[in-house]
Amino acid sequence: MGPATFVEFCGILATEGGLHSTQRAAVEEQVAKFLWIIGQETRHSACSLLFHCSGETVSHHFHKVLEAIIELEDKYLLQPNGLQVPLEIQNHSRFYPYFKYCVGVIDGTHIRVKVLVVHAARYHGRKEYPTMNVLVACTFDLNSRVC
Repeated sequence: MGPATFVEFCGILATEGGLHSTQRAAVEEQVAKFLWIIGQETRHSACSLLFHCSGETVSHHFHKVLEAIIELEDKYLLQPNGLQVPLEIQNHSRFYPYFKYCVGVIDGTHIRVKVLVVHAARYHGRKEYPTMNVLVACTFDLNSRVC
């Protein structure tokens, strides 16, 4: 995420998600802690060492940012209502009567990851390099659409 995107994301979380600065931590710092934790797959204790604050503070900021992101759900996520049958199912007699209530598919994609050598064995799969399996709910043409 670039700096401009980060600032815009923080602004959206503040204005629409209800996230606000505390006496000692700006919105940007709270979001940085949150992104660092989920991006590094690390514990709150490691984040507290990096940001020089208590584990309780990190946990509090993490949950506040998560709550702000959840507040944005209604605006940015459009849940399927199940009333429309996708054309990929409707137009094929092989699928129609059986999958008429299906709204999407799941794509298991392996993406290359960069990890420390000591952790590489955890990420070894069917490829020659470390990968992480990502499950994504997507449309039938395997595109994930943002509505």
